[in-house]
Amino acid sequence: MSEPTGIGILALQGGVVEHRQHLAALGVAAREVRTVESLAGLRGLILPGGESTCLGRLLKLTGLGPAIVRAFREDGLVVWGTCAGAILLADEVVGESPHLSLMPIAVARNAFGSQLDSFRTTAAVPAVAAAPIPLVFIRAPQIRRADPPARILLEIGGYIAAAETDQALATVFHPELSDDLSFHRHFLRKCGHRETLGPDRSRPFLAVG
Repeated sequence: MSEPTGIGILALQGGVVEHRQHLAALGVAAREVRTVESLAGLRGLILPGGESTCLGRLLKLTGLGPAIVRAFREDGLVVWGTCAGAILLADEVVGESPHLSLMPIAVARNAFGSQLDSFRTTAAVPAVAAAPIPLVFIRAPQIRRADPPARILLEIGGYIAAAETDQALATVFHPELSDDLSFHRHFLRKCGHRETLGPDRSRPFLAVG
């Protein structure tokens, strides 16, 4: 039986299209995941930004929540949560019950306030890319704690903005809303995809190998 190689995007609510476009720019056709059955054959799954409470309810209603946890623990599914998706991954959500509990991190929702407190910045993330990366924050949460085996990728203003384990990635910002492909490329590498040799930063990915 061949190893799973597909990449999926949870498509219950939130920023699905933008993630799909970024993956397509890297040569990867992503599957939209709305049912337990559509998890089959996936190596990686993106949990997009949206509304975490709504997404948490839908994960329960569809049965996808337990199925994602099972695929993570038993099949090695690699997961990436952006903004609301990072909240879903956390084993602690300040003032609320956790959802999937797939990363040893604590997250505070809407830590910057309202939509008016959204902002853009640029930061160096050496583990992800050699050049500074543009970042888009929209009603962003904050990662307040990251315990081993989680590794901190980025800290801004005294809080953690990105962290990862070997099998999971959490970003409180929205890489899919900038033109930069660095974080999507990093996620594909975590999923075992390898790059072709090319002259520019938008070179596509090949199959796992």
